[in-house]
Formats: sequence, structure tokens, C-alpha cells
Amino acid sequence: MIKKNCRRGFTLIEILFVLLIIGILAAIAIPVYKAQTISAKMTEVTNAVSYIATSLNIYHHNSVQVETTNVWPNCGSIAEIQTSLGVGLGALGRISSASVNQATGIISVTVANIDSTVDGSTITLAPSTAADSSISWKWGGTILPRYLPKQ
Repeated sequence: MIKKNCRRGFTLIEILFVLLIIGILAAIAIPVYKAQTISAKMTEVTNAVSYIATSLNIYHHNSVQVETTNVWPNCGSIAEIQTSLGVGLGALGRISSASVNQATGIISVTVANIDSTVDGSTITLAPSTAADSSISWKWGGTILPRYLPKQ
């Protein structure tokens, strides 16, 4: 015997439960995805700043060996960093400006083209010189601390 009134499909309650579960997952997943995307892009910026710091280490050690009074270069722009230290930042596109303070050696970079929550923020990397002329670096700036590398 074949039933003619077979129910096919889902009830309204079943559909609402599925939509509720999808909504909850989306509410959790989207902000986490956005934060991870920002962190990944910020890694590009912090790597570029680290390259500048490595070049400054070499510049500083060479200056100390020849006993010059100016132990930090005068780099007020990305182009000057490129010519003085040989570090290219122009192709990155995530940095709108960068400079090295000649008096203190502090590297300052302004973030761009990542996300509205971090665009326009600055990242700084400050040197601390020991008696044996070794250098340690400390991250800082106006950017949220969760986007900076661990100290």
C-alpha cells in the first residue's frame, strides 16, 4: 500500500534552528577571522620594521668602531631609509611613512592599507644600547598592543 500524503521537506521550527546555529557561528567566526587577517597583515609591517632595525644595528656598530659622533643615520622618510640603509619599503604598500630619529635611533612607522582599526596608527621600535654597544629593541607606538610582536 502506497501512502499518497507523504510529508516531504522540513518544518518551520527545523529551518529556524538551522538558521539560528548558522547565525551564532557567523557571529563568532567573522570577528575572529577579521582579527586574524589584521594580525597577518601587521606581521608584514613588523617584519619590515625589524629589517630596518637590523640595518641600524650594522650602521650603529660601524659608527662606533670608527668613533663618529653620529651613531644613528638621518632618515626622515622611506626614500632616505632606502638610500642610507638599503632597506626597501616602497613595494610593501602597508606603510605610509617611516623615519629614523637621528638623535635617539627610534624607528617610527605609520600603518596604512590594512583595516580602519589600525590605519593611521604608528609603530615604534626604540633601541637601548648597552655598555658593550649591543642593542636591544622595545616595541611601542599608538597601535593596539595585541598587534605588536611579543617582547
